[in-house]
Amino acid sequence: MIEIINSIRKYNFWDANPIDLGYLRTFYTDKIGQYTGNKLVKVLVGQRRAGKSYILRQIASKLLSEGVKSENILYINKEYMELATLRSAVELEQLYKAYREVLNPTGKVYIFIDEIQYIDEWERFVNSHSQDFAEPSELFISGSNSNLLSGDLATLLSGRYVEFEVFPFSFTEYCGITRQEINSESYRKFLQSGALPELFNLPKDEMKQNYVSSIKDTVMLRDIVARYNIKDVKLLDDLFVYLVNTAPNLISITNIINFFASKKRKTNYETLSSYINYLENSFLVHRAERYNIKGKDTISGNSKYYLNDLSYLNYLYAGYGYGIGYLLENAVYLSLRRAGYQVYVGTIKDAEVDFVAIKGDKRLYLQVTLQLTEEQTIEREYRSLKLIDDNFDKYVVSMDDYIIPTNEGIEHISAWNLDNLLNR
Repeated sequence: MIEIINSIRKYNFWDANPIDLGYLRTFYTDKIGQYTGNKLVKVLVGQRRAGKSYILRQIASKLLSEGVKSENILYINKEYMELATLRSAVELEQLYKAYREVLNPTGKVYIFIDEIQYIDEWERFVNSHSQDFAEPSELFISGSNSNLLSGDLATLLSGRYVEFEVFPFSFTEYCGITRQEINSESYRKFLQSGALPELFNLPKDEMKQNYVSSIKDTVMLRDIVARYNIKDVKLLDDLFVYLVNTAPNLISITNIINFFASKKRKTNYETLSSYINYLENSFLVHRAERYNIKGKDTISGNSKYYLNDLSYLNYLYAGYGYGIGYLLENAVYLSLRRAGYQVYVGTIKDAEVDFVAIKGDKRLYLQVTLQLTEEQTIEREYRSLKLIDDNFDKYVVSMDDYIIPTNEGIEHISAWNLDNLLNR
């Protein structure tokens, strides 16, 4: 194991190595930083290539700037070839002991483990060291599956971790990395591109298209097909395309069965339900269930599905013609989720509310529309919100440069100002 420690020196801060930190994502580092200095395990989950590794390294760099010694930080990324033979918690423990032998750290050690799901029974290692008072350590881990902490072993960590979901760049981050002002023009560009971090290092659309395609295929093959032993890979891929194509609409699994039956493709409810769950678990898609605003409960059956990044829509399936209106709706959904809200599709009487966003005792109602230029459109978009008789905030989000005055307590906001509203 000492040989492996020497082989991963270049990925660590021990020798003042130049470490690629990427674009500084203070939204996450500040939020996670509030939880440092205790025994809680910090868990980052999110789609592959959404930026989790960069955030972990940025947290480590921040600790260094606060006075932590470099030898007290161990960074492990399971995707590095040097760690290909690291497969179990026992081997991870051996690696950790070798690290302590070589670096000889004194005081608390900060352990960062990236893509930890590839290490069998990793929970035993994390649980043990997060509670070790003789050789104290603080752990930061990441994984590309939403069920990272749902297994039997994960009960070992019950009440001992805090989880953060990492999304691709927000519009604010997009403007920061592209050095654009926050306005309608830059927001339209944002809607018609993508926000996976590596996209911004690729100058041509063809290169971006190839990159997005490779990410989608990698997630499919490594995080779904290999993990769940998928038999019909073509059906999985076609299901993803179907969800993209029907994204603006409420759909049910019965709808999907009927669609494939019309193409003379045989499948069943259980298979499709499982495959959709796998797509959700790997963060390719997000499900928005229906929510009864009067009854304050979810409604089983039809749901909407939103993409984790607009690049799938813009670079892989641009020919479907759902238009910028849906891109806007998807972007608003992601903004709400990024801000920590649970998001639903609202129903009240015979009307639909695009989003009911709930976080603790806070609740927002939002309608999303491209423009409010016609009286008929204004009446339609405001009507469903006016049916809601509680005192929670209500907004209409659009791409208009001007702001319509408050109407019966309903506020109008330009889409490019939504991040500021949600995070203030």
